[in-house]
Amino acid sequence: MLKSLQKALLLVGLLLAGAAHAELDPDYKVILLTENFPPFNMAVDEKNFARDDNIDGISADLAREVFKRAGINYSLSLRFPWDRIYRLTLDKANYGLFSTTYTEERKSLFKWVGPLAKSEWVLLAPPGSDIKVASLKEAARYKIGAYKNDAVSQHLESQKLKPVNSLRDQENVAKLMGGQIDLWATTDPVGRYLARQEGVSGLQVVLRFNSAELYLALNKETPDEVVERLQKALDELRSEGVVEQITSSYL
Repeated sequence: MLKSLQKALLLVGLLLAGAAHAELDPDYKVILLTENFPPFNMAVDEKNFARDDNIDGISADLAREVFKRAGINYSLSLRFPWDRIYRLTLDKANYGLFSTTYTEERKSLFKWVGPLAKSEWVLLAPPGSDIKVASLKEAARYKIGAYKNDAVSQHLESQKLKPVNSLRDQENVAKLMGGQIDLWATTDPVGRYLARQEGVSGLQVVLRFNSAELYLALNKETPDEVVERLQKALDELRSEGVVEQITSSYL
């Protein structure tokens, strides 16, 4: 009798699981947004707008594989500025955003899939600079440039610093070289990559002050089944070595 009851309960559980899976509309689609954040996501032609196959990078390639493995429809657009696409993802029910740094401040704002990749937060100085700091507290006496609404800028603000925020992180290269800011708070290796695009090399890492994980951030109204399927697909790709292969192809 007990075994029969256990089998019946198991069957009910399987039926409920199947019904939950069926609840997802087959036409459901996630609107994926990203920005130029090389080598993680970038437009092939280096412009500030691109779609689908005209976007590459570590996180972009991995996102494609994850959605394919999970069997979930998506569209992919690269837009500018970050502040706009960040707010769109906060407000729109079927939107997702990457590469988004996972922080405690953002934890409750989105549903998360990841990590897709890792990075470090740094303060960069111009070539030949004699600036030396051992902490963000010491760095506060300098004028620091950052990228508006980026996790690095948000972190500085949470530490009571007042960064000079730009709408494009590339703008900080010219500001740094022109003396408008003393230090540039950015992500490594992104900052040095952007500097090279602007013809600048030899920037000095004055301080490494955090390591961060990059995620896919999904609007909070995203169905839990979508989040679970995407995370499962990512975990499988990582265990199969696909994540490492994609990362190595860019670095």
